[in-house]
Amino acid sequence: MANQEPSRSLLWPAVLVGIGVAGSLDEIVLHQLLRWHHFYDRGSQAAGLIADGIFHLGSTATLVIGLVLLMTRWRTGRDPLRQAVAGILVGAGGFNLYDGIIQHKLLGLHQVRAGAPNNLPYDLVFIAIAAVVLLAGLLLLRLASSPSATPSRTVRNWGNG
Repeated sequence: MANQEPSRSLLWPAVLVGIGVAGSLDEIVLHQLLRWHHFYDRGSQAAGLIADGIFHLGSTATLVIGLVLLMTRWRTGRDPLRQAVAGILVGAGGFNLYDGIIQHKLLGLHQVRAGAPNNLPYDLVFIAIAAVVLLAGLLLLRLASSPSATPSRTVRNWGNG
């Protein structure tokens, strides 16, 4: 019998995709293009580059595993696209919220922009964007889980009022 609850089978793979996307974008944009920080900023430049490489391998592996699982579990049913997008947003927002609060502030592994005279504006924007993405994903997930989530496909004949 087919799984009657596709949200359960799509949620975690989509969350993995979101984590992989967030990690890869962080690595590509903040680490490589803007050169604002490394995954580990407390050591030498070489240590930072090695840490970045390991982080990039991990985020890419997470993205690939999530995509493979998502594609193998994809089912037609109650709005799988909405469920997948919700999971991706939850994963990306949750990962960046964890990164901004735990890794940046509590552990001090790196800052959003290492060497900036004041990191607070960068932290606030980074954490705020993460929170908005996470909340958007949770809201979309709630909408996708509600019984009325599937839009009506009824065709109305507007000419015969």
